[in-house]
Amino acid sequence: MSNRIDYAKVSPDVYKAFGGVYVAVQKSGLPKQLVDLVYLRVSQINGCAYCIDMHSRDLLKSGLAVDKLVLVPVWHDAGAVFSARERAALAWAETVTRVAETGVPDTDYEAASAEFGDKELADLTYAISLMNAFNRFGVTFRSTPAAAVAAAAAA
Repeated sequence: MSNRIDYAKVSPDVYKAFGGVYVAVQKSGLPKQLVDLVYLRVSQINGCAYCIDMHSRDLLKSGLAVDKLVLVPVWHDAGAVFSARERAALAWAETVTRVAETGVPDTDYEAASAEFGDKELADLTYAISLMNAFNRFGVTFRSTPAAAVAAAAAA
């Protein structure tokens, strides 16, 4: 895989604007590990290798157990590995990411709003939306995951 263009370099002002949303989400009060779990799940759905690699590494650095990390794609079946709040966030991430398929039904909204207050839910939705946008850049422009860079350097 090789980059098509370095979108951050060729359009730095817009990239910085996206970065501003990223910083705002970090300051929102949502737990960083929860946000990173959501970023990872959104990236898995969208098939963004660069972001899957990055957010997996971020979660491991934050102390997330490998046992939990590997179950993110199948969190529905992982039982008590994920808290009720994490399950609500992951479910919300899935329905919002698949908006064209789901239409984000009222039942999904009610389930998410049972776990998150209005501001938290808005901030979580900003995080989901931001990652969906970044995934589209990563996939479209073939951003190279750190693991692939390291493997190429070692070869």
